[in-house]
Amino acid sequence: MVDAAWLRMEDPTNLMMVTGVLMLDGAIERDRLRTVLEERLLSYPRFRQRVSQPAFGLGQPAWVDDPHFDLDAHMHHVALPQPGGKRALEAFVSDLLSTPLDFSKPLWQLHVVETEEGSVIVSRIHHCIADGIALVQVLLSLTDTSARASRRKAQPEAGNGRSRLDIARSLAESGFGLVTDPGRMVTAAGLGASAAGTLAQLTLMAPDPPTVFKGKLGVGKRAAWSEPIPLEAIKQAGARLGATINDVLITAAAGGLRRYLRSRREDVSDLEIRAAIPVNLRPLDEGHRLGNQFGIVFLSLPMGIADPRRRLAELKSRMDALKGSLQPVVAFGVLTAIGMVPSRLQPLAVEFFGSKGTAVITNVPGPRKQLYMGGRKVTRVMFWVPLSGRMGLGISILSYHDEVMVGVASDTGLVPDPERIVSGFEAELKRLLAAK
Repeated sequence: MVDAAWLRMEDPTNLMMVTGVLMLDGAIERDRLRTVLEERLLSYPRFRQRVSQPAFGLGQPAWVDDPHFDLDAHMHHVALPQPGGKRALEAFVSDLLSTPLDFSKPLWQLHVVETEEGSVIVSRIHHCIADGIALVQVLLSLTDTSARASRRKAQPEAGNGRSRLDIARSLAESGFGLVTDPGRMVTAAGLGASAAGTLAQLTLMAPDPPTVFKGKLGVGKRAAWSEPIPLEAIKQAGARLGATINDVLITAAAGGLRRYLRSRREDVSDLEIRAAIPVNLRPLDEGHRLGNQFGIVFLSLPMGIADPRRRLAELKSRMDALKGSLQPVVAFGVLTAIGMVPSRLQPLAVEFFGSKGTAVITNVPGPRKQLYMGGRKVTRVMFWVPLSGRMGLGISILSYHDEVMVGVASDTGLVPDPERIVSGFEAELKRLLAAK
């Protein structure tokens, strides 16, 4: 039912795709990449299936095998226009963020972009296939820890023992450590008074205040991302300031949003805006399964606090208070309900979330080891989640191989220059790294 909710959220102005970018050191061979996809990605049956809509719109959509499946229809090779470079790649990704997938086929695509530095793999996978936790595991199944990898299948159902569980545990700690044992939390929530009270709090939560980040969405989207930042420097700063890595990163993100609002002459004094934060609810030993199993918490970001240390202390206090909250489980229940309501009621259900937040912020701890794809070293990784609930702004934070990158996706009509939010994040993080 939750998968159906993400399918029904699809709108020309709000496409429900998870977009990922993997930058490689050198050009990948087309045949070798094709072999990787055949042996690993297609071992997940979902990537050979398309969505079948019920007759007359009655009932639930279903996954059915695509009898005309053609891998070549999902692989595209392109070259950037000269002079190329990061701006040209950001423009290309922005175009993909603005272009819907073909619903007559399985809902995913892979673009191989040739640059002077090497191949860039841009993946687009519809959110109804899986949530971020599962899709990161899918991504990991396409890579190796050595340039000389043996042929193998992803074996999505069998699991990989301790190594797979360790990865799942790391990913489960995304969402700022709000859920340390997802399976237990779902069981404990039940349908008791606490959950009912949390639902009432969510329902009565006032809409976020109007800012340049909120408004009517258009079709065009823009993407931008930062340069890599050493993870160890962030860890050391957090230790000095009595905070976690997540605390530091979210504080920098809030500071970047504050800088942008001020540049657009918004009054930020006493301004609070909420970030919708996905929280994993998937049991640790089921991280490899597809589908959607996550909830959402709303974190209020204090735009009025200019001093980064004060902002860090305040946000740490707020995030600590959210630990153990039933918000993620209740939100998961609401998403399940959205998947069951008639299509004509879908806009009202989506508005339930969209009105209460301004931006989606995700933080995923990726693999610490150096990875390879098709014999080529993976140098950088970035991703963007859908701007759910018709929000116009998304911030994605991803760590990989002891580095961190931040990406921003925005609605062009609201935020035409997301690179300014990225530069604001970098400036605020630099202040935090220098703080004593």
